[in-house]
Amino acid sequence: MRLLLSTYGSRGDVQPLVGLAVELQRLGADVRVSAPADKEFEELLSAFGVPSAPAFLSVREWIAEARRSGEALPALAARMVRAQFGALSAAAEGCDAILSTGLFPSSAAACSVSEIFGIPHLHASFCPLSLQSPHHPPYEYPGWPHPPEMTDNRALWDRNAQVMNALFGEAFNSQRATIGLPLIDDVRDHVFTDRPWLASDPVLSPWVPADLDVVQTGAWLLPDRHPLPDALIAFLEAGTPPVYVGFGSMTMAAAKDAARVAVAAIRSQGRRVVLFRGWAELASNHQEDDDCFPVGELNQLALFRRVAAVVHHGGAGTTTTAALAGAPQVVVPQIADQPYWAGRVAALGIGAAHDGPVPTDESFATALGIALAPETRARAIAVAATIRTDGAARAAKMLLETIR
Repeated sequence: MRLLLSTYGSRGDVQPLVGLAVELQRLGADVRVSAPADKEFEELLSAFGVPSAPAFLSVREWIAEARRSGEALPALAARMVRAQFGALSAAAEGCDAILSTGLFPSSAAACSVSEIFGIPHLHASFCPLSLQSPHHPPYEYPGWPHPPEMTDNRALWDRNAQVMNALFGEAFNSQRATIGLPLIDDVRDHVFTDRPWLASDPVLSPWVPADLDVVQTGAWLLPDRHPLPDALIAFLEAGTPPVYVGFGSMTMAAAKDAARVAVAAIRSQGRRVVLFRGWAELASNHQEDDDCFPVGELNQLALFRRVAAVVHHGGAGTTTTAALAGAPQVVVPQIADQPYWAGRVAALGIGAAHDGPVPTDESFATALGIALAPETRARAIAVAATIRTDGAARAAKMLLETIR
């Protein structure tokens, strides 16, 4: 059985697929992952022995190109669909099925490739907000806010289909016409399929049954047994547990400002900081500080189990890892589904959700106080015991059963 797992996005999109690929390999499947050709993703795949099939362009190159071009989202989507169709057509040669995640134009290309090859296509999301339900609204695309008078979730989802047709329909159908496939009226439902998978933890993000037949597998965690660097261990053991601050792949000014406010507030309480550089190189001004230890990519679960709290942007992967570690969280959401994860952290009582992407000294101090309260720590530890760790294994077994 040969499978292609495809994604396009940041580490939060790539790492779960590596976790799924590892479990598929354990079951004897021949699997490859198509992901952006950024060095860190290639190293991640190599470290876990997963064959890679690079996507059309690295994420950093694509972001730079998009900024240079100044093109609107529909034009950018058209370019990605065409380029990804070429990359995935080569990667899917000889495969029995394709599973896609990540940015919609990339999944759209994967969907068309599966049709050309006559093989099944499955789509997975990492957040419930991507999937149609009367129990929650869709998240808003930039430039397409929800009409204030429209409050019914079903109406909002109907509008979401129209918005996605406006943003992606021409790009998707133009490519399909070029390769001889029929045109599609509803691009969202066609690409997401009538039975999408939800790769998120049912405690952190429960799926409430609705009209859409959704398969919730649990989060696809990648077991990481790499030890923490010796210098970091020495820092951890030199005093009381520090507070972790990291904003992942967020590069906008708001993330840098949020990190600056967070570090200052944490220090003002006499606490130490572990600062994740991330794509914004947040730690560049703290290399010589005795109370602030900059880090790059490492075993997050091992680190989070040794910190007083985790301050982050609200990515699905970071939220899940911190929850599994039993670490209280302060979520300062920046974009997309991150406010959802912030809300779930607050609703579960395992941390605080900041309102908005850039905290003030006062607003962050309030959020940090909630996270550092003994009752929050106790609740975080209790919830950690309920987080599933077998999501990738379950998904691998189900995937093979589905396509056999």
